[in-house]
Amino acid sequence: METNKNVYRLQGLSCTNCAAKFEKNIRNIQTVEDVKLNFGASKITVHGGATIEQLEQAGSFDGIKVYPERQRQLGKKESFWEKRDNITAMISLFFIIVGYIFSIQLGEESLITIGTFGVAIIIGGFDLFKVGLKNLTKLQFDMKTLMTIAVIGAVIIGEWGEGAVVVFLFALSEALESYSMDKARQSIQSLMDIAPNRATIRRNNETMEIDVEDVRIDDIMLIKPGQKIAMDGEVVKGQSSINQATITGESIPAYKTTGDEVFAGTLNEEGTLEVRVTKHVEDTTIAKIIHLVEEAQAERAPSQQFVDRFAKYYTPAIMLIALLVAVIPPLFFGEGWSEWVYSGLAVLVVGCPCALVISTPVAIVTAIGNAARKGVLIKGGIHLEETGRLKVIAFDKTGTLTEGKPEVTEVIRLSEMSHEEILGVAKAIEAFSQHPLASAIIRKADNEQVNAFEAEDFQSITGKGAKATVNSTVYFIGSPSLFEGMVSVSTGTKQQIKELQIQGKTVMLIGTEREVKGLIAVADQVRESSPSIIQKLHRLGIEKTVMLTGDNEATGKAIGKQLGLSETRAELMPQDKLESIKTLRERYGNVAMVGDGVNDAPALATATVGIAMGGAGTDTALETADIALMADDLERLPYTISLSRKTLSIIKQNVSFALALKVLALLLIIPGWLTLWLAIFADMGATLIVVLNSLRLMHAKYGDE
Repeated sequence: METNKNVYRLQGLSCTNCAAKFEKNIRNIQTVEDVKLNFGASKITVHGGATIEQLEQAGSFDGIKVYPERQRQLGKKESFWEKRDNITAMISLFFIIVGYIFSIQLGEESLITIGTFGVAIIIGGFDLFKVGLKNLTKLQFDMKTLMTIAVIGAVIIGEWGEGAVVVFLFALSEALESYSMDKARQSIQSLMDIAPNRATIRRNNETMEIDVEDVRIDDIMLIKPGQKIAMDGEVVKGQSSINQATITGESIPAYKTTGDEVFAGTLNEEGTLEVRVTKHVEDTTIAKIIHLVEEAQAERAPSQQFVDRFAKYYTPAIMLIALLVAVIPPLFFGEGWSEWVYSGLAVLVVGCPCALVISTPVAIVTAIGNAARKGVLIKGGIHLEETGRLKVIAFDKTGTLTEGKPEVTEVIRLSEMSHEEILGVAKAIEAFSQHPLASAIIRKADNEQVNAFEAEDFQSITGKGAKATVNSTVYFIGSPSLFEGMVSVSTGTKQQIKELQIQGKTVMLIGTEREVKGLIAVADQVRESSPSIIQKLHRLGIEKTVMLTGDNEATGKAIGKQLGLSETRAELMPQDKLESIKTLRERYGNVAMVGDGVNDAPALATATVGIAMGGAGTDTALETADIALMADDLERLPYTISLSRKTLSIIKQNVSFALALKVLALLLIIPGWLTLWLAIFADMGATLIVVLNSLRLMHAKYGDE
């Protein structure tokens, strides 16, 4: 039985610890059966009954606001300086400055000095203490608990000034972390704002402007020049250039006319269009992209799983070290209690795992958001990381490395039949076939306006070709293997076939069961950009590029050589492609498969990373692949690998830096140089540097190598 499920967007979700606590509080609501919080997307899914008031009450400790998922405006956005926490932090800073002035003039022991620092601590740390003391009673040791202990400890040993500085720096650290996460989340918010929320619709001969939620399938949408398209649909009248950069990442506008597909969020540049709506607002391509990007951010990447496991043991270990630092020297070496308790408190502060915990998610969120804006849909942090480790990339040939639209290059007579007759008979038979090669022959015959013949008794011969009766004669058309054992093919003809295949062409024979009448050579045109993309991939450090094709060996090798590929595997059936991926994985480890997401689904699923092309037009590509290149070309593939490698590098830098700074600060205990304010400054500095380092991924450009 399906439970009541509601999805909400959140505002004010500041840190991973707060997110975990918020989720736990919601679970404690009796009517809630299950809850899933997505920190990266700032979104929560609640199974069971819970009002917005109940959810906001569960997040009141952090001032979290809750809004229905489909609500466009999440209330008035507060600026950095309007937030209550930031205002109290600034007031606290004012009293700290006044307190230090009094300490210079009246001394640190003066009641006025202590009182001023006390006011700074209460104003700046009220919310901190409220949560920290509550956690302490429940023995929940998060960052706020550690800070509360540190500040109270500082007050007990008379370090009022230090306690006040710790409160202010902690508030500043929280504010900067919240601001940075908001910046990272803006990559999703910008996607949500792409499509208009109202559309001009003609329904029952009446024109109206309505909310996109009220638009029905088969409504006619009217789009003027310069307007954004509000819904996915099919052009029924008009022609125009459409800028599809928001969906596919392509900067060159696509020409659209009657029968062409258009996407919500794209820009109509010049003509007036009438578009028949084909999808509901929640099913549009941009809606699917947003949904998949948000789901991707909820998925924990391997690095994040490691950091989360590490932090679980790290925090208790830091508390134990702090206790030992505070207790052992006074008990066993006769040192002063005040000095070593102070050092123990400093260890607590510097040991906060904040920078460590945020080091991975902020990098993943930023990278996935950047990629989505460039027309690359990465469906999880795990796929982002695995793409960064790729050694081998396998490509399907047709429609991936080539245009996928074969053209007839030669029609060669081998009998009394004329050029026109060969094409006419071939067209008559192939009219029954759906094969791309059949389409090429029909196009060629149509272009040359060849007289049409009628074919009867059509029969497909699996994997080889077809036969049919034309003008009372049974004709066969297909690969050379179809005619083996049926008719004798001359040595000269065999040589001709071999030469055409070496040039990268597929050769079809047409004839009767007694004689080969002619040859038709067809070539799938290599995409102009494919050779340069293969070169870029090799420069990026991809060890091996492999083409998997059903073409014959000679054709496959000719195209592979033209493209500069490391290896070509030809004459493969779909199951052979699957086996090829398995053997490549066994030999090299991380292998990507690039295909169109339809015929290549098994191979895409078996590869370490399945990359589908042309995701904008195919639901299958969006569903089966780990990564979808929304445009129907490979231009974004080097960018995707480059971005993935940068993300891996930045995550490693973040984790290494956060840990190194902690260790360095802890070593300062030995000479007694670690002060409370220096400890929190180190923690805040580590968090800030980790976040700013991750935000560099927002500016990773297309074409970076």
